Amino acid sequence: MGGLRRALTKARYYVREFSGEAAYDRYVAHARAHDPDAGVLTRRAFERARTDAREADPREGFRCC
Repeated sequence: MGGLRRALTKARYYVREFSGEAAYDRYVAHARAHDPDAGVLTRRAFERARTDAREADPREGFRCC
């Protein structure tokens, strides 16, 4: 049972990293470590800012729609 749990934990880690879901957790940890009193974006605001930054970068290509 321990081997299965370890495999599922690793799979969850890779899925979260690949999908970008872990980026918000890293952002919150970084923000709290550097300034514990500063406000932290909500997940929705973080994802919006991340998407806007990605779309504004010409190296990422462009969206047609």
